[in-house]
Amino acid sequence: MTRSRPDLSGQTAFITGTTRGIGKSIALALAEQGCNIVSTGKTSENDADFADNDLEGSIEQTAREAEAHGVDALPIKLDVRDEAAVEAAAERAIDEFGTVNIVINNASAIQLATVEDLPPKRFDLLTDVNVRGTYLTSRAFADHLREVDDAWLLTNAPPVGIDRSPGSGPYAWSKLGMTFITLSLASELGGDDVGCNAFWPVTAIDTRATRYFGMGTEDDWRTPDIVSDTVLEILSRDPAEFTGNSVYDEELLQEAGVDDFSEYNLTEGDPAPTSARLFDPDYRRSD
Repeated sequence: MTRSRPDLSGQTAFITGTTRGIGKSIALALAEQGCNIVSTGKTSENDADFADNDLEGSIEQTAREAEAHGVDALPIKLDVRDEAAVEAAAERAIDEFGTVNIVINNASAIQLATVEDLPPKRFDLLTDVNVRGTYLTSRAFADHLREVDDAWLLTNAPPVGIDRSPGSGPYAWSKLGMTFITLSLASELGGDDVGCNAFWPVTAIDTRATRYFGMGTEDDWRTPDIVSDTVLEILSRDPAEFTGNSVYDEELLQEAGVDDFSEYNLTEGDPAPTSARLFDPDYRRSD
């Protein structure tokens, strides 16, 4: 089924973590719908060691690919843990485009480990990038979004439905914190019609992180396109009405009329809901 996609012409999105993976997919999907893109992340072609870096992608590369869709794009190197840097990036984006309509918290650190096995410095990294980064970015744009028509603040994080996650407690804590901040903002900004929602994939997504940490095989993964399509579906709605939600990609797309997800699969067959089960071990797809 072909779904209608929102017309984002003239709008601007500030997205964290766009160098590769889900963040880049979201940036290009929005650009294809006419949205200007502020591409942020820690990997820049201006880095002294960029030529020796084995990581694919850069904030500039994503910006160039966005511009190929006929929109304007601004790459900004950004560490979301740095308060001054986040505030400066927000000010620069607003100065450049006048209005930022969409803010997407995508930047995230991951390490699946038990409380005992995770070193304290890695716990701090998870907390600082995921929770603090979401807090700082959302805070930097909150006043601006209050004044914007059809404004959105979205976060790549799972529903909050558990009180423990044996084997990955620190990571789960940090990701659920992202959702908690976002859904709290739904109430704080609700009177200003800012749509604040979290979105999360049911299956694992093919990214550098899933490959690096050996989180299954290609049989277990889907492409990042399913997540960017979920974001587009959210943006097709009314932010004054669709706010305070924490959605799974499959469920929202099914609600929109999608009944065949094979286009997102890397191989034949239907990947298990491993991403959802990270935070909800009893998760089952609806019949």
